[in-house]
Amino acid sequence: MDYVRIRGGRALCGEISVSGSKNACLPILAACLLTKDECVIENVPHLSDTRLMLKILQLVGAHVQYQSKHTVSIRAESVDPHAPYELVKQMRASVCLMGAFLGRTQTSDVSIPGGCVIGQRPIDLHIKGFNKLGCKIEIKNGNLCIDGRDMHGERIFLGGRNGSTVTGTANILMAALGAKGTTTIECAAYEPEIIDLCHFLQKLGAVITGVGTSTLTIEGGHELHGCRYRIIGDRMEAGTFICAGLMTRGKLKILNNTPNINSVVYDKLNDIGANVYEDADGTIFVDGSNCELRSSEVVTMPYPGFPTDLQAQFCALLTQANGISIVTERVYPSRFMHVPELNRMGAGIMIEGEHAIIHGVTSQRLIGAQLMASDLRASAALFLAGLCAEGETIVSRVYHLDRGYERFDEKLRSLGADITRESA
Repeated sequence: MDYVRIRGGRALCGEISVSGSKNACLPILAACLLTKDECVIENVPHLSDTRLMLKILQLVGAHVQYQSKHTVSIRAESVDPHAPYELVKQMRASVCLMGAFLGRTQTSDVSIPGGCVIGQRPIDLHIKGFNKLGCKIEIKNGNLCIDGRDMHGERIFLGGRNGSTVTGTANILMAALGAKGTTTIECAAYEPEIIDLCHFLQKLGAVITGVGTSTLTIEGGHELHGCRYRIIGDRMEAGTFICAGLMTRGKLKILNNTPNINSVVYDKLNDIGANVYEDADGTIFVDGSNCELRSSEVVTMPYPGFPTDLQAQFCALLTQANGISIVTERVYPSRFMHVPELNRMGAGIMIEGEHAIIHGVTSQRLIGAQLMASDLRASAALFLAGLCAEGETIVSRVYHLDRGYERFDEKLRSLGADITRESA
């Protein structure tokens, strides 16, 4: 099992490119099953999650071939709409296969995903949407068996107590393409990753209106064809590198970022006094050399609110800001697994329900320690803390990080970080 060894205290400087968005790529890869024609997907991040999704596509009948390291050809001339637990348990995003199966074959047999370390992530809104489309649903041996042969267009409200559902929106979008008539999704998620999925489906020939809003209208029954499509840049990776530059007092130029999708993050960065800006083509410039960061309040919410997937990284960043900051997690209230590990490095963070109260001190550095990663974004936060800490930090279970960050340790090393990956 791999771990990383980080010797902190070096300012990161130079140019770095973000990879394609994991959260956009996974549902788009699943959506390639909607057509029998070839789809060529560019800017595919080389991650354990994307490799697993491609393996699943092969097992259900698709022919998958890499044209280059980040370009994949997928042709699904026939599809077996069955995904067993052995596959689904490894990656929750595989739940998006349900919508793709229904849109293509009007039937789906997929294992219900299990629990998650960051908290409850139920699929009740997915099931609600499938029911509204006229599907017949049974649970057999832990599988959600869906008969969608009588699917018809319907008006569907997808809001829940924590707002709209991203994967639920993706699932109902894809399923509605195989329904008769017009479907309207109200309270649909409109994260950039959902917009990217809509744009891909439109290139396949899908008729979708309202893209970029909370109301999507889908006309079912149109024949879909293949296309070539490029995935957007990963806004979570871009945000993580911004934090790395600020925490190490470095200067970074971040390339391959998709412009105008992180406005709330820049607003919060401005609030804490960070010197960060994005130019017209999406290139991000970070100058942390003379920043005196100040405390702030951060509340995670569905888009366009502050993203939950950057909450852990901002907790780490705010340990280096003067004053008391409050981070409130409204999407996954249990998502503070990184806090005990940061406290082991000398951070002063208290958890009160859905709030993390951070006593930041810019004059006192964190101290290196042996840490254990619990999930993807917590892993990134521990890396960031190690980069600015005094002494040596060892982070184990970095396989969590490999799910969502391509060659993260190598990219950091190219910017001047003293970081090595080793095997236990």
